[in-house]
Amino acid sequence: MTVLLQASGLSAGYGAAWMVQGLDLQVRRGEVVALMGRNGAGKSTTLKALIGAVKRSGQVNFMGEDLSYTEPYQAARLGLGYVPEDRRIFTDLTVMDNLRVGQQAPRHWPDGQPAPLWTPARLFELFPTLGAMTQRLGARMSGGEQQMLSVARTLMGNPLVLLLDEPSEGVAPIVVEQMVQMIQALKTQGVSVLLSEQNMHFAALVSDRAYVLEKGRICYEGSMSALVANDEVRRHYLGV
Repeated sequence: MTVLLQASGLSAGYGAAWMVQGLDLQVRRGEVVALMGRNGAGKSTTLKALIGAVKRSGQVNFMGEDLSYTEPYQAARLGLGYVPEDRRIFTDLTVMDNLRVGQQAPRHWPDGQPAPLWTPARLFELFPTLGAMTQRLGARMSGGEQQMLSVARTLMGNPLVLLLDEPSEGVAPIVVEQMVQMIQALKTQGVSVLLSEQNMHFAALVSDRAYVLEKGRICYEGSMSALVANDEVRRHYLGV
């Protein structure tokens, strides 16, 4: 499969502290990859480094473009989507207006074939809850509803790779179920997902491969099925 996103020697951090050190990872077309690890292992920092939202060094390549020195908006324009853990929706805008803010032009794969095109109607099929509240202000939504809106707004940019930070954290089971369906729908259309996740059950439902982080370094990589079967690695690095 074609590699869409690749990092080599990626280090990142805040101020004088480097939270991620020397990571090598890749995401191929149409696969879901999980970044796993305990709190503070460097999962969220890795996603922020890939999009260019924190101090970083090393190389990031996306769709043949060098993103090592770009800003987040430049990566987004190329088709690298990012859903942060803290959602960051526009609380003073309605659901529909939030979606319009994220809208970008249609995209194509490297071979010239058209990539998936997302519209509000298609997103409401994935997230029926949002379809029932198109004129509701973001400030009047629950945490789970805001999470769905944050994902839907990013999908309006028609990303080829989606960086998804802790999608199952602190939301109701019905929201988690819709997140699973959304990720599976993206995968069937060739869109790749790199997700930061602590919930082993959730990650196992959607992921093909996994990287496990410990203190900012990759300590394990392999198929998700192999990780699920490896009791020693799960107990030592994930506590499950």
